[in-house]
Amino acid sequence: MTGNSMFNHCKIVDCTIRDGGLVNNWDFSVEFVQDLYESLNASGVEYMEIGYKNSPKLLKSEGKEGPWRFLDDEFLRKVIKEKKRTKLSALVDVGRVDEVDVLNRSESMLDLIRVATYARDTEKAIELGTLFHNRGYETTINIMALSNVMDNELNESLAMINDSPIDVVYIVDSFGSLDPDDMRYLVEKFRRALKNKRLGVHTHNNMQLAFANTLVAAQMGVELLDASVYGMGRAAGNTNTELLLAKMTRPEYNLRPVLGMIEKHMIKLREKEEWGYLIPDMITGTLDEHPRSAMGWRASEKRDLFTEFYDKMTTPEIFSK
Repeated sequence: MTGNSMFNHCKIVDCTIRDGGLVNNWDFSVEFVQDLYESLNASGVEYMEIGYKNSPKLLKSEGKEGPWRFLDDEFLRKVIKEKKRTKLSALVDVGRVDEVDVLNRSESMLDLIRVATYARDTEKAIELGTLFHNRGYETTINIMALSNVMDNELNESLAMINDSPIDVVYIVDSFGSLDPDDMRYLVEKFRRALKNKRLGVHTHNNMQLAFANTLVAAQMGVELLDASVYGMGRAAGNTNTELLLAKMTRPEYNLRPVLGMIEKHMIKLREKEEWGYLIPDMITGTLDEHPRSAMGWRASEKRDLFTEFYDKMTTPEIFSK
């Protein structure tokens, strides 16, 4: 295996706890999260997204979620007793975070705060991101559901972000509906519009293209690559952390510790929870739709009736009678 210098600029952001939490309601044990942090650190992964920093008062909390849904700084200090090379990240959603819940970086375990937004809320996202920037954090804006954004709206969003202090802007394939040509087009578009920004990519595996799309973005100079161990993420899941570690053969990357994590925790978890390439998710991916309908179908008694789900999604007029 030869070193691949085309990936030397890349950094991996492991989202197992945050995106994977959408699968199991963030019900990860402290031991699981500590083992994940240790294995990612030993593997040379640069960032671990350890959950959401949203505020329970702004989000209808059922009280049943694990602690990674609404990260508490004191709790985090008890979990990660010693900060190592791997930095910690948290995600917030526009309209779901109270700025008073976010400490200055000097008082927090977190290094990076990422703001997830739809294009229409770009202004609010910039306001939040700027606030976190001023508190000392690395910042990103992640524009979700890009496949459903009108070109002129996206141009406007990117122009606004270009004038902000945000560090990194993310191309997000929320519905897992993009292919490598779409990815090339978007990376070029973001490049042109964001002259002084770094780029990131977040992919979903509805059409088995998450890894391919991530590699295309990386080869085009995108720097932050989202992934999760064993692909654990909402519905079809994400690019696999272990695949990126194996492909980007850099001296500081080591696949072995993450394989240990999969062996110890992920196999059992996958028997209990469902994620990864599944036909209903593939159908929503091909139709460029949010996977919630597929997830609902998989949770029903009709879970394996794929043709019926396909008919329901493609001929809703018949089903709505």
